[in-house]
Amino acid sequence: MPISETWLLPDGVADVLPEQAQVIETLRRDALDFLASRGYQLVYTPFIEYIESLSSLSESNQDLDLATFKVIDQLSGRLLGVRADMTPQVARIDAHVHPVQGVARYCYAGTVLHTKPQGFNTTRAPLQLGAELFGSDSIDADVEMVDLMLNLIKTVGLVDGIHLDLGHVGLFRSLVKHAGLSRAVEKHLSDIYQRKALPELAEFTQTLKFGSDFYVLGRYSSDLNALQTHLSAEILADEAFKLAFDALKTTQTEIQARWPNLHIGIDVVELRSYHYHTGLMYAVYANRAAPLAQGGRYDGIGEHFGRARPATGFSCDLYALSAGQFKTVSVVVAPKGTDSNLLQAIADIRKQGLSVIQLLGQDDFNSVPNATHQLVYIAGEWQVKNI
Repeated sequence: MPISETWLLPDGVADVLPEQAQVIETLRRDALDFLASRGYQLVYTPFIEYIESLSSLSESNQDLDLATFKVIDQLSGRLLGVRADMTPQVARIDAHVHPVQGVARYCYAGTVLHTKPQGFNTTRAPLQLGAELFGSDSIDADVEMVDLMLNLIKTVGLVDGIHLDLGHVGLFRSLVKHAGLSRAVEKHLSDIYQRKALPELAEFTQTLKFGSDFYVLGRYSSDLNALQTHLSAEILADEAFKLAFDALKTTQTEIQARWPNLHIGIDVVELRSYHYHTGLMYAVYANRAAPLAQGGRYDGIGEHFGRARPATGFSCDLYALSAGQFKTVSVVVAPKGTDSNLLQAIADIRKQGLSVIQLLGQDDFNSVPNATHQLVYIAGEWQVKNI
């Protein structure tokens, strides 16, 4: 390969240069410190696992399976997967490795790898940070997780123009079950809802049992009051539908009480990862198409590992959170020497949080291109001066 091509990286993979790396690392530390203050325990998970472990979600989420790189283990001959999401790994920890009684709270941060970009202009190697809560099926757990996600966004400094979207897969799922639809019809309906194609929805639902209710669900997907007005009495009386509807409305009310100035949107037919989520879904946005963070309820996730538990959680990509932010670090250049006063001055400056580079060999101040200050000896003392 020509030398001119050896520096190229695969599509969707990029280096992170110092000015942005400093921002990302600060975000990571602040976020993990915040999650720890809320009782979420930090865990590290392996970058690769046997594919059977990572497939705990792939049976219900084909997107995750397709996003997972697969390789052969040279030691065992078994198939390995490179983690594309850390949630299955944390579920394994909760179910088998660290099976605590009662509610368990975990957080994590690490690189995941996707076979293809998961959105427009996104990386294939996100730096995923998230939190998971196991062992509670209460609405309070969902409210805690949404509030946690919003406070995390606030902690990293993204407070202007944010809004929250709430949904619940139980509304669509219970309606499908009540109508006795086939898997193919269910999938087609889900696709129409995702595309917000109301004319197509109106035509397609004409021949369906409870077709008018399926149309109303799409037509008034962002207005819970209108849904109550236009849905049939039979559907509103369905126990599973009512449970999901009440959970969504309660969550909206409780989050609005905590965040009175937050714009909260409702979309009951936002069915991303529909077969993965089992209840409430949430995402926070800020003047961009892609969410800053998103999550939802996925009860029973630990069943694959022998311990099914209710669970809810969210994750975000620290690269996306830090997009467009750069930070120049102050660097002080110190002259060579072993004089005790010089060495003490360098130590004192470093204690103040500044970076100090001491010159090497025949170097001069120009040999440190990122230097912003220099340490000079003036009137019997070492002083920091701008370059």
